Amino acid sequence: MGELVEDASLRDRVRVFKDRRDAGVRLAEALRGLVGPGALVLAVPAGGVPVAVEVASRLGLELDVAVVRKALYPWTTEAGFGAVAWDGRILLNEGAVEAAGLTRGEVEARVEEARRSVEERLRRLRGGRGPLRVGGREVVLIDDGLATGYTMLAAVEAVKAMRAARVVVASPTASTSAVRLLQPRVDLLVVLNVRGGWLYAVADAYVEWRDLSDEEVLEQLKGVQEPLRGRRGGRPEGIC
Repeated sequence: MGELVEDASLRDRVRVFKDRRDAGVRLAEALRGLVGPGALVLAVPAGGVPVAVEVASRLGLELDVAVVRKALYPWTTEAGFGAVAWDGRILLNEGAVEAAGLTRGEVEARVEEARRSVEERLRRLRGGRGPLRVGGREVVLIDDGLATGYTMLAAVEAVKAMRAARVVVASPTASTSAVRLLQPRVDLLVVLNVRGGWLYAVADAYVEWRDLSDEEVLEQLKGVQEPLRGRRGGRPEGIC
């Protein structure tokens, strides 16, 4: 069971962050001293990127993306019953699939849709960069919020398969169910705003909330990756 670090003063509160940048600044401070100087920060796009940019730039850490996509219910563009990771692994919440009454055909169609989305986003956000050797490194996985936790769990399992030495998950906000899912599977879980209750929405933790385009994500990544590349005297490789 990994350690959970949270801000008790933010427990069960809403609208606690101005925006993703504010959340990233505060998350960076929470992580200071908890991760090593050679840690690799992996952002889950799109929403996790502005959060991770603040963490990586303020702590002087290398930054890349962990492309993971939800497998969505047929009737929504937000809620999912599983996820597909950049390495091709598929993670399904079988209980959610059964409770929703999804047919195997519906599940396969939505998983394939997520897989295609992952491939397209890899091309857009990573281009032709080669694979990074995660083995033996500390990895900090960051998203802007954890609703069910299954999308992040797919990323966790992927970096574990790549033999990361230590796996840290950090997020400004998460549901209690996501915390229960992830905490036993990581070395450290840092969540500032943990919220319980039947209804949980990541957006409720933020005063300002909007979707981000891949073009915006690319610009933000470029802004922090290039200075880090210059300091290290070379181009950091990617994860995929």
